[in-house]
Amino acid sequence: MSSRPSRDLESFVNPRPERDYTIRMRIPEFTCLCPKTGQPDFATLHLAYVPDTRCIELKSLKLYIWSYRDEGAFHEAVTNQILDDLVRVIQPRFMRLTAEFNVRGGIYTEVVAEHRAADWHAPAPVALP
Repeated sequence: MSSRPSRDLESFVNPRPERDYTIRMRIPEFTCLCPKTGQPDFATLHLAYVPDTRCIELKSLKLYIWSYRDEGAFHEAVTNQILDDLVRVIQPRFMRLTAEFNVRGGIYTEVVAEHRAADWHAPAPVALP
């Protein structure tokens, strides 16, 4: 196998740190294990962030997400852990992670966790005619 799961997240320098812009990622293959039954839980992760000085490197993110495949975790805990790890590495101005878990026992779960830098304020929305 040419690569293995890893918790080592990498980053690179934001090419336009003077500008607020949003990076959005859709990660449809997230898997972890139910901590009660050991059965797999599947989710689509939606990551959106406004970078400051660093951006997340995609291959390291892929390997990081893969590292949860054999780990037991409650939906709420794993969503917040992933957000905490990403924030620790790149210190974004704003980051939102939405985890949409597939149905389990007739229940869909969606967990939304956010980080906002203390000195950052979202710009006012622009209404176009």
